[in-house]
Amino acid sequence: MRIDASSAPRPVGSYPHARRVGNLLFLSGIGPRDPQTDGVPGLQRTPSGNYITFDFEAQVHSVFQNVRSVLEACGASWEDLVDVTVFLTNMERDFDTFNRVYATYFQENQPCRTTLGIDRLPTPISIELKCIAVLPDELYT
Repeated sequence: MRIDASSAPRPVGSYPHARRVGNLLFLSGIGPRDPQTDGVPGLQRTPSGNYITFDFEAQVHSVFQNVRSVLEACGASWEDLVDVTVFLTNMERDFDTFNRVYATYFQENQPCRTTLGIDRLPTPISIELKCIAVLPDELYT
């Protein structure tokens, strides 16, 4: 079943926010773009693309909020996450910040995690998450 979350940023391509298969929920890559403005929190750039301000931590908090919005639109919660794949465009600069903020969001539930350094993402964001959740029994029976 295809799921689109009105409270999350629109996908940048032809794909849903999530798909449910049995009791599994697969989230498409979710970035930190603001669902209302489509802007990137903590990022201001000149028309030529140079940075004016850059706050990676703001992007981390925003991407977690966007994942939470998609989960809730699917009837799931943060605690249902079982696997998180993290894509960072600058591993050297951003990993420590990401790891610190991640630990505050995952104190109780600690899903499996893979973190990858990549060259770029399709929009001017520095982080994207790909997640899998297991839905509670009452949602799929």
